[in-house]
Order: sequence, then C-alpha cells, then structure tokens
Amino acid sequence: MTLPRRTFSCLMLAGLLVVAGALCAEARNAGGDAASIAEKAAGPNMPLIDLAGYQDIVAGNHGKALMVTFWATWCQPCRSEFPMIEEMAKKYGPQGLVVAGVSLDENSDVPLARQFLTQTHADFPNYRVKPGTDMDAFYQGVNPDWRGTMPHTIFYARDGHVARYLIGARSPAAFEDAIRLILLR
Repeated sequence: MTLPRRTFSCLMLAGLLVVAGALCAEARNAGGDAASIAEKAAGPNMPLIDLAGYQDIVAGNHGKALMVTFWATWCQPCRSEFPMIEEMAKKYGPQGLVVAGVSLDENSDVPLARQFLTQTHADFPNYRVKPGTDMDAFYQGVNPDWRGTMPHTIFYARDGHVARYLIGARSPAAFEDAIRLILLR
C-alpha cells in the first residue's frame, strides 16, 4: 500500500513530535534540556570550554602528568597523528599519563568531529572551544608562543607548568620524549 504524500508527511511529523516529546520528558526527568539530551545521544560528548574552562582542566589535573592535544577535523595532520596520540594514551596511561583533547571545530563540523572520535575510539576526554571565543586570546592564554598552528600539543609536568609543547606534526619519538619528561617530573 502506498500512502499519499500528505499522509506520509503527517505521519513523519507526528513521529518527530513523539520523539521530541520523549526527549523533553527525559530532559525534565534528568534536569537538562531536550537539546542536551539529543546532543548526548548523537555521539561522543565534547563539553564546551573557553580559556577559563581550559585552565580548570589543567588545574584539575595538578599532580598528574598531562598531555593536551589541540585538533580539528579540517586539519589533516591532526587527523593523521590522532591514532598515535590514542596509542600513547593507552601505552602511558598505566604509568600516570592523563590525556585530553580540545577540538577547534566549528559548530557546523561537530557531527564530523563526533564521527571522527567514534571511529578513532578515543578513550580520553575531548572538549570543544566555545563558539564566539576570542581565539587569539585563547591561543595566548594556553601558550604565549602559539599562534594557532595545528596540531598543537602541550605537555604539563606534575607541578602544572608547561614542560614542553609541539607545534605542527611530529614524530612518535618526539611525543615519547615529551611524555617521558613529564612522567619523570
């Protein structure tokens, strides 16, 4: 049986309204809103951060060796090195390395970023810079020597200071040297 186009459209709209209603009810029960519930269901969570949020992440890992990688789906070198970073996280995590990622993707690229994180099986938290953030101020606040070149990875010693940073694509050996440095401090 073939439904007339109008009937089919009405059924589709009714189905969407039922789903939206269920999301709203779930959001009310969970204390959130429908958009946040739908966003969680859409793939890996990437909480939004600004410079203060980034500084909170660093402060929250004081006493730990921390590696933070800045990446974006539009950055081919970022995508190429991401599996290596994932491998380093697994290899050195048991020794105390904490890894976090910060996506610089725009709102329109969030579905691609989530798909990328799913495909790479990222086991470490990833954040996204809030839309509207003054990126020049963000770069300077994260690392005064950073001008936005990607990829960018910062290695924090256990005392919270920047022990090393890598700008641009680097070899696994460069990452391992930096990781060993912060694990020993």
